[in-house]
Order: sequence, then C-alpha cells, then structure tokens
Amino acid sequence: MVNRISVSLFAAFLLLVSVAFGQETTTVVQDAASQQNTETGAVNEFFRSDSKIYVAVGILVIIFSCITLYLVRLDRKISRLEKEK
Repeated sequence: MVNRISVSLFAAFLLLVSVAFGQETTTVVQDAASQQNTETGAVNEFFRSDSKIYVAVGILVIIFSCITLYLVRLDRKISRLEKEK
C-alpha cells in the first residue's frame, strides 16, 4: 500500500513539475527580425497542419501510460515476492 502511494505521489510530482516548468506557448517579440513567435514557427506550422500535433501528443500519452502501467505491475510483483519471504 505504501508503495502505491509513493508511486502516485511521484507521478503527481512529475505532472506538477511538467506543468510548472513547461515551455510557454508565446514569446514576447521585441525585434521581428531577430526573434520568432513560437505560435507561427515552422515547427508549429508543420505539426498543426493536418492535426499532426494531436498524433504526437497521443503517442507521448501512450508511451507514458505504458511506462506507468509497467512500473505498477513491477511494484506489485516485487511486493508479492517480499511478502512470500
């Protein structure tokens, strides 16, 4: 039970850190020639065309959820082995 709580607290901490220190969506444009707005950048235009950004976010969600499920399964197996000893 303690391991599950620690895993869930760790996941919540990671979510908090990613939200707190995530990249901002816009930048202050001081000089249009020297600085590029991130909303109209070439990379964002590429991902926003044909909704490719949703595919990239979906793949990241799938990868992180698989890693989380793997860690939960591994924790349960280790806990079961510890109880048997």
